[in-house]
Amino acid sequence: MANCITCGRQLAPSPFGEHSNVCPACRASAIDARTGYAPHPGPAPRAVARSRPQVTTILIGINVAVYVAMVLAKVSPWQPSIPDLLKWGADAGPYSLRGEPWRILTSNYVHGGIIHIALNMWCLWNLGALAERIFDRWTYILTYTACGLAGSLASLWIHPMEVSVGASGAIFGVAGALITALYLGKLPVPSAAVRGTLKSLLTFAAYNLFFGAVVGVVDNSAHIGGLLAGLAIGAALAKHLMAPPEVRNGWRNGVFFVTAIFLAAAFFFLKRA
Repeated sequence: MANCITCGRQLAPSPFGEHSNVCPACRASAIDARTGYAPHPGPAPRAVARSRPQVTTILIGINVAVYVAMVLAKVSPWQPSIPDLLKWGADAGPYSLRGEPWRILTSNYVHGGIIHIALNMWCLWNLGALAERIFDRWTYILTYTACGLAGSLASLWIHPMEVSVGASGAIFGVAGALITALYLGKLPVPSAAVRGTLKSLLTFAAYNLFFGAVVGVVDNSAHIGGLLAGLAIGAALAKHLMAPPEVRNGWRNGVFFVTAIFLAAAFFFLKRA
């Protein structure tokens, strides 16, 4: 029995011999989205409920929880010291490349003050809401994590002796994945909406890269590393985003297996260099 390409549920056979790869609930929600008319009040079907940014809320919650724990531990809420950042898992060559590689991941959840985390979480909330409409849950989580790691590695490559923290590499990666996924993927979205969204994403990336170049304290290398990783991941996933679940999931697993190998190779290259 065939499955719906949007939500994955099994499609019931049609008594009139018609064939469709979209279930009635997803078709109705697509029509409602185009017309702005909701003829069925009450609880939304599962395909519509997925639009709630649940993964984004969890990611923001983890980041905020780490920040609150730092403040409760007497770390400055405005400008944490370098020893405090290192204590909480910041990324730095002498530590990350010499026995503490876990910092490449944990640094993505540590922030250098309330302004830093507020700006990053605001960007994540807006981009994450879109990402959860384009990607499935695991694709989003793996993209966020892989791009955060890529940003940390890029920072170690360009600034091996500096301390780096923040989720911006992962956030730039999500933006990059959305850009290539929307541009290359055959998604059931009106072309005008795709063009408008791509323009917003490109503006976001360009403005923040420019801002990072102007403001000396911003680690633009992590931004660029995350963005490039996201662009590559989004391009690799784009053609299979609307495939049946078993095909989409298999392709996703293959893409992130290759990504993991690439990130591991980059880490060992930096370690030797």
